[in-house]
Parts: sequence; structure tokens; C-alpha cells
Amino acid sequence: MKIIVPATSANVGPGFDSVGIAVSKYLTIDVLEAQENWWIEHDLGEEIPSDEENLLLQTALKVAADLPPHRLKMTSEVPLARGLGSSSSVIVAGIELANQLGKLALSDEDKLEIATKIEGHPDNVAPAIFGNLVVASYVDQQTNHLVLPFPECDLVAFVPNYELKTSDSRNVLPSEWTYKEAVAASSIANVAIAALAKGDLRVAGKAIEADRFHERYRQQLVAEFPQVKEVAHQHDAYATYLSGAGPTIMNLLAPEYTASFVAALTALGLDGQIFQLKIDTFGVRVEK
Repeated sequence: MKIIVPATSANVGPGFDSVGIAVSKYLTIDVLEAQENWWIEHDLGEEIPSDEENLLLQTALKVAADLPPHRLKMTSEVPLARGLGSSSSVIVAGIELANQLGKLALSDEDKLEIATKIEGHPDNVAPAIFGNLVVASYVDQQTNHLVLPFPECDLVAFVPNYELKTSDSRNVLPSEWTYKEAVAASSIANVAIAALAKGDLRVAGKAIEADRFHERYRQQLVAEFPQVKEVAHQHDAYATYLSGAGPTIMNLLAPEYTASFVAALTALGLDGQIFQLKIDTFGVRVEK
């Protein structure tokens, strides 16, 4: 059995902690033979546990404590701590592992509720479960969500060669806001979501880049952001935004501009990787 979970790009500008998209990088869990103890084979580095201390098994055993141990193989295309939902993909995979081995028959809504309680907010876990664009809320321990198709475009991610922990990114955010500022930020977010739902990337892109919730504070942590955004706009990008807590910089473009943008971005010689991505429309899936 194979469990496949997409990477995710959360926040999408002003959709702070509530909006995310599934993208075409994947975490794959191969469930191999049953054995006496759990063991995960991976090549993700010594800091990633191979036993029950691994987040995958912590999650699975939290959902169903009596699962029969198996040998597992974990393969990830999702860069760690880069703002592409690496931990969320593992959490969703752990829930699905428990669902399959424990024969729990969880619905996608059940998975979202469990994942959100573990993660604390739904912006990454929701698109990892459903695919596409997901707008979700988690208030008073109640989760609501809506799945929407994302407007047709190409996604180009620049992934710097350094980690940016979510805790560090949150430390630069203000602890309080004025009522006036909150209303302004909320109105921008409303326009962004309405434009995405309508498929108008021009209007959506302007609203995404006008975010007041987090980007103007976090951009100082990602030195490459101004250069990437400038080159993106030279190639008529709809929007450039920080993916999740960063440092990944996501760019939304019409397909006819993608090749020239990637070439120009490469020519900058920045220390990082460039990925051309698509929207994943499946979310978590199981192959048997």
C-alpha cells in the first residue's frame, strides 16, 4: 500500500492561517510488511527519527493506539521547514496510515478535524487532504471549510537554501492591532477570496500582494523576496507571495510567461532551488 500526500502553499497572501493550495510535490509512504516493531526507512537526515518518535507514527498512534507495527518507507519531495507544508503532509499521512491499517473508515471531514486539532490551524492540512484551493476556519474548536478550483495558472516556487521555522516567523508578527487596521486587512482578504472564486487572477493577485496580516512583517526575514518579486512583475506575474511562513516565494503566472521568468530568475544566481509546479487536484490518496 502507498499513501501519497501533496505539498501545500498556505496563507496565499491575506488568507492567513485559513487559505491554502495543494501543489505538485509529494510525500510518499510505502506500507511494507508487518513486523514486531515500527521502523521507517528514509533518507531525510539523522535528525528525522525512524521509530515511534517520528511525527508520522506519533500522529497515527494518536488516532489509533493499537495499530499493528509495520516497516514503512518514507520518501519526500517536500523541502523541510521551507513553507511548503512538510510537517502537515506528514500529519495527513499519519492520519491516513491509521485510517487504512485500523480500518477506521474516516471521512475527509473527519481527517480535517483531526489534522486541524493536531496542527492548530487548517491552512496546510486542508489542501493536503482535499487538493485544490481550500478556504477554512478553526474557531472555538469548530472547523469549517470550502473546496474551490484554483484559477488556471502556472506556479513557480523559489525555495531558498535555508530553513525558516514557523515559530521564528510568528515572532515578528504584532500581538495587537487597531480595529481600523483589522477591518482594512479583512476587506483585502475578502476581495482576494472572491476574486479567486470567480477565477479573476488579476484582481486576486493585487489583493494577495496587498496583504496586511503577515507578509509586510515576514518579508524582512527573506532577503531574496524583493528581487524575485521584481523579476516576476517584469514577466507579468499575477502575484508573488510568501508561501506559508516562508522562506519559499511563490509566483503565479500565465503559462506563456513561465519559461522566460524561470530563465530570468535562474540568471539572478540566488542561493536556492526553483520549482515549476501545478495545482494538485486530488489531495491525499491511497494506492493498493
